[in-house]
Amino acid sequence: MPIDVKSKLLIVDDLPENLLALEALIRAPDRIVSRAGSAEEALALLLEHEFALAILDVQMPDMNGFELAELMRGTERTRHIPIIFVSAAGRELNYAFQGYESGAVDFLHKPLDPHAVVSKVNVFVDLYQHRKALRHEMESLAAAHRKQEELVQQLQQTQQELERAVRMRDDFMSMVSHELRTPLNTLYLEAQLRQLHLSKGNLAHFAPDRLPTMIERDQRQIRNMVRLIDDMLDVTRMRRDALSIQTKPVDLAVLSRAVVESLRHQAEAAGAAITLRAPAELHGVWDEFRIEQVLTNLLTNALRYGGGKPVEMVVEQAQSAEQAAPVARVSVRDHGIGIAPEDHERIFEQFERTADSRKHAAGLGLGLYITRKIVGLHQGQIEVQSVPGEGSTFVVELPLRADTASPPPPARMNA
Repeated sequence: MPIDVKSKLLIVDDLPENLLALEALIRAPDRIVSRAGSAEEALALLLEHEFALAILDVQMPDMNGFELAELMRGTERTRHIPIIFVSAAGRELNYAFQGYESGAVDFLHKPLDPHAVVSKVNVFVDLYQHRKALRHEMESLAAAHRKQEELVQQLQQTQQELERAVRMRDDFMSMVSHELRTPLNTLYLEAQLRQLHLSKGNLAHFAPDRLPTMIERDQRQIRNMVRLIDDMLDVTRMRRDALSIQTKPVDLAVLSRAVVESLRHQAEAAGAAITLRAPAELHGVWDEFRIEQVLTNLLTNALRYGGGKPVEMVVEQAQSAEQAAPVARVSVRDHGIGIAPEDHERIFEQFERTADSRKHAAGLGLGLYITRKIVGLHQGQIEVQSVPGEGSTFVVELPLRADTASPPPPARMNA
């Protein structure tokens, strides 16, 4: 692509009339001519501008043209500028030879031949403009190459993200199908078994003392399905930043005891016991339903991956190291499989589970993702402390009065 390049020319002569005459010869619309009456002025201009050509008078006081040329050749910025010497001395002084030794590309004798001057200047101006155009083209090509590489990297990254999204979708659909099928199959088998008893007239199976157990089994399976659906809906709301938080005064100690009691049967099924240490009361302003989700998720995970060992939950008021005001702190500790350090951050992402967790229990990998979001919306913090084989401790800190208008901070992870 052609570019508009104005060539700068430097003419140096100690006689003003010579400068005016030379400038009149070489002036053109695509050129800028700078005049210097001495070598010192020329050096100042050379440090300030990029010149396509320098025309130097040989015989000047203080510093002659040859000395100025040697200085130019000794400086990186000016060593590549073509030099034409001009001299009024006779040819017998052999100035031309000395000029070529100083790095000149040509030598002119006074009186100057106007046609020769114009022709030579035109040659060097054309060379300069072609060189600038070539450099511009190379820079454009390099920039285009860099842009192409960036686009390729972006495309590769996008492709990887799409492939990951497809894998996540497939895994998600597989997990959802499995998770929904389990309680549905249980309910279906229970219904078939009851139908079989009824068809045989075996009403003893429906005796009043058996009904509470049957109803509890059904409700547990229904709760599992409802919770799964609620988790999926919550993730959808979070992606749209539409998860609502409705705060009101809450007694966290009372809420914690209620959650532990609601998980009593699940703990018995896991062969574990939940111990709770909490004050008589701990008041704050939170979304009670969402905080109940947080407590339930943490305790459910502890029971699921705790290996049947005791689970301890501690609720207390504490002073956070990062917040000036007191906070409510909830710690849930299990003594199960633990979490590797490299997975401490990943487990808080949606649909993410560790390899060990997949071996021990089914799940969608949404519980901790939802938990972190809820804690963040309350301007709280969550961290995990875990060593493989030694269990895990999840610690949640909640301001006693949450400011839900601000964006949620990230989770903190500790080994």
